Amino acid sequence: MEKIKTKLRNLKLAGMVKSIESRNKYAIENKTSYIDFMELLLEDEYVNRMSNSFSKRLSKSKIDTQKTLDDFDFNYQPELNKRQIMDIASCRFINENKNIVLMGKPGVGKTHIANAIGLEAIKQGYTVLFLHINDLIEKINCAKAEGTINLLMNLLQNTDLIILDELGFKKLPVDSIDGFFEVIRKRYEKGSIIITTNRNFEDWGNVFGDYVMASAIIDRIVHHAIIIKINGESFRIKNFKNDK
Repeated sequence: MEKIKTKLRNLKLAGMVKSIESRNKYAIENKTSYIDFMELLLEDEYVNRMSNSFSKRLSKSKIDTQKTLDDFDFNYQPELNKRQIMDIASCRFINENKNIVLMGKPGVGKTHIANAIGLEAIKQGYTVLFLHINDLIEKINCAKAEGTINLLMNLLQNTDLIILDELGFKKLPVDSIDGFFEVIRKRYEKGSIIITTNRNFEDWGNVFGDYVMASAIIDRIVHHAIIIKINGESFRIKNFKNDK
């Protein structure tokens, strides 16, 4: 058995290594055919690889596993179309290279919904990257300083879904606008973006400090986009009331 395990390890069949002894015992006890025995081992290998793939993609994504659609209180946001959100969570928009823009004042659940959709995308085999706008700007500036900007842009371009959280809480630094625009430009009609923002589009000129650049960014984002405005109260107010 150890010789078989060694060969399986050399072939990088870790799933089979884990289960071969128990599967062999099961096969003997149940007089399983060779082909059925092989099918069991292949299924174990497949499940193991899918599990490892999910874990790796989840780790790299920076997604919060605690913010799921099941945990979102749609009753607290009655104007939000739950059916539309669940349809978006099917992730067809990723195959169609569409964007999602979630607008609303702080605390209404934009980040939670974006995170939950990202988690569903990972479950379906997509690569996802969740970034606060400030973190994206910092990554771009560091990459420029270290001479690795092409590597970063390739990562941002090749990820299936990028989630950019909290655009608009403060004005972006002037020297970072070109980098942000480049991310949007490279993904235009090639990759999906989810953006959460507390500002309407007409305010983005102030956020970027450049109305021409803001217009170019908005144009590329909304050309193929689903725009959802959440008008309800903040969940933080709800939690505050419940704690009293």
